[in-house]
Amino acid sequence: MKGSDPISVFRKWGLTPFLLLLTACASSPPPRAPEPPLIESSPPVASIPAPDTDADDADSDDEEWDGSGGASSIRSRGDAVVAVAMSLRGARYRYGGATPEGFDCSGLVFYAHRQLGLEVPRTSRDQADAADSVKPRKLRRGDLVFFKIGSSRVNHVGIYIGKHRFVHAPGAGKPVTVNSLDDEFYSETFSSAGRFWNRLPN
Repeated sequence: MKGSDPISVFRKWGLTPFLLLLTACASSPPPRAPEPPLIESSPPVASIPAPDTDADDADSDDEEWDGSGGASSIRSRGDAVVAVAMSLRGARYRYGGATPEGFDCSGLVFYAHRQLGLEVPRTSRDQADAADSVKPRKLRRGDLVFFKIGSSRVNHVGIYIGKHRFVHAPGAGKPVTVNSLDDEFYSETFSSAGRFWNRLPN
């Protein structure tokens, strides 16, 4: 088969180039520490009250906003924050990162709000201190959910996207993803919730 096209050789033997790719990726990755499950497989724990979804979702002060920041077609500023954050799923984690090149948890929040002209503090602790407080039952899309993970003070934050879920940058080696407030890990470490999207852009 001298001079034969490698793809033709594979096809002659009833194989496809795809099989070659599979064998090249067959080595198992190094073991990783246990992590909270993704929402697709998370069991409900529900120690955090489920958000109300009736009249609270209808009332909004969004008429004060002219849609600056490229989100004029989105129903509310909260939806706009969610849209930006969800578009960044899969971005890698980078400590201190606040750009699509890499995010830490508060960097994702900072970036998503800034795309809409909304200024928020840079760290999760400062974000928790400066946000307008929101009761867990009153969570709306675009609100922030804060956690105390192995600490007596807030040290993690995510953006609430509805249906008890939030998008966040979980930590080193884990890309921007979606988890549930019903996951046991996040239910036990949940601290508070807050809101910035009700403020007018700068």
